[in-house]
Amino acid sequence: MFLALYLVLVNVAAFLLFGIDKKKAENGKYRISEATLIAFSVVGGALGAFLGMRIFHHKTKKKKFYITVPVFLVLLIIACIFCLYQNYHIVVTEYEYEAGFDCRVVQISDFHNQLFGFNQGAILKKIKEQKPDIIVVTGDAVDSTHTCYQFTEDFFEGAVEIAPVYYITGNHEVRMHGERYDEYINNIQNLGVHFIDGQKVELDNIQLIGTLDNNMDNVPKFDTDNKLKMLLAHEPNDYEKYEESGADIVLTGHVHGGQIIIPGKGGLFSPDFGFFPELYEGEHQFGNTTMIISRGLGNSVAPVRINNYPEIVVLNIH
Repeated sequence: MFLALYLVLVNVAAFLLFGIDKKKAENGKYRISEATLIAFSVVGGALGAFLGMRIFHHKTKKKKFYITVPVFLVLLIIACIFCLYQNYHIVVTEYEYEAGFDCRVVQISDFHNQLFGFNQGAILKKIKEQKPDIIVVTGDAVDSTHTCYQFTEDFFEGAVEIAPVYYITGNHEVRMHGERYDEYINNIQNLGVHFIDGQKVELDNIQLIGTLDNNMDNVPKFDTDNKLKMLLAHEPNDYEKYEESGADIVLTGHVHGGQIIIPGKGGLFSPDFGFFPELYEGEHQFGNTTMIISRGLGNSVAPVRINNYPEIVVLNIH
């Protein structure tokens, strides 16, 4: 969303600058420098610059403009297509876990108010295709930088029609406690979402616990030997506490897969501005505890994913 807003603003600015400079030229006034006009094309405003040239009939005969601006317009189109594909091509990653029963768990993490089609149709279709028995959402469904939760509420409204949904908050929700946040939680609970921060839920074959305010303080203890002990958490770095809790399976997210995955090196950075985090995706074993880290679906700090498609995690218990 931030990248789209930037592109709109920089292209509107480029278009206006060409119009203003044309008017200045007609009136014999001090001009906007050609370097400035070209610079706006270079930083993403090539469409606005191109339209400004054509509509205002300005700089159309100068070689540095009639070559440079179209070249950067083509590059802008290629970059936009690339970024859109990287940010909206949803992949499904499946993990296997052996237990005494069968269950398909779909994990959604770090949604960050992302939009995946009209009424979230693309993401909901992808989830439905997995035929989940339950859906778990491991935090940062919303984003603390803005309070328009409609995209997230649309997602939850569709998800509860597919399977029971169990939701815990992440660091972005923790930052946002207030009247609007309380209204949001009330809305999704009315839709049928099970909000389980700091709670223990007994399912047929699973004892499910959600962390509280993004940590393990005041969280109920596992007290079963005949059910799979599943913990929903947001941040993977507390793996020692998760292992101490006795959890069999921990589902986490938060790191967004490192945002940019460098082949042979891994994820570039975490939302906490740590570079090359050790835990950024995949399955990890700590004693008897298996932790699965989702790369998530949305973005926060950086507006673009590279080599890191939005991910739905499917846990096959069999």
